[in-house]
Amino acid sequence: MSTTPTVLLVHGAFADAGSWSGVIAELQSHGIPVLAPSNPLRGLASDAAYIASVASQIDGPVVLVGHSYGGALITVAGTTENVVGLVYVAAYALEEGESLGELQGRFPLSSLVSNLKQWTYPVPGGNPAVEVTIAEDAFPSVFAADVPTDVTKVLAAAQRPLAAAAFEETAAAAAWKTKPAWALVAGADEAINPEVERFGAKRAGATVVELEGASHAVAVSRPKEVADLIRDAVRATS
Repeated sequence: MSTTPTVLLVHGAFADAGSWSGVIAELQSHGIPVLAPSNPLRGLASDAAYIASVASQIDGPVVLVGHSYGGALITVAGTTENVVGLVYVAAYALEEGESLGELQGRFPLSSLVSNLKQWTYPVPGGNPAVEVTIAEDAFPSVFAADVPTDVTKVLAAAQRPLAAAAFEETAAAAAWKTKPAWALVAGADEAINPEVERFGAKRAGATVVELEGASHAVAVSRPKEVADLIRDAVRATS
């Protein structure tokens, strides 16, 4: 069994595991084992259960890293026994019993809220459920203002929707109460108010790094700095 934790990268809404590509390359270049599963984006409880299941099947310790909505998932999934650390990347760090909507509602709303596009999808035995993406014309400024335009056009077209119900589900646990945490605040985030990120990180007792001018897509635009913080967590928990 390896004593070097495996880094489990959890992407957020409107993205996929490919958004971690630069971070994965950085971590692998330092010999750190890494896994980036596809996040279902169907709801806080079910998505967290999925991530917990993946983590529990990894031999040895795990450092969970969550971007955006993925932060809410690692907050719950982080109670898994072999998880030894949590890293929040431009992410929500919820309290037990708190929802994304409640945490966001304490602060001025970001540009994201007024630029969501609603879609529907079928669910068994009921009316269609609602999911959301970011309006394509607003995607570059809201999600990835520091990413080249040709890249943001691809990212906007390849968005993965988030079930709208995820905003109202409450966290069943807050793993940061018993596990060490690190957090990266994206200083120019237009998808999550940076004050939300700072508040959650402070409440979690996280070691915080703030990147001035970084957009919500900080893992795409500044992968080395993101990987450096994750490496700090890996070293501290090895």
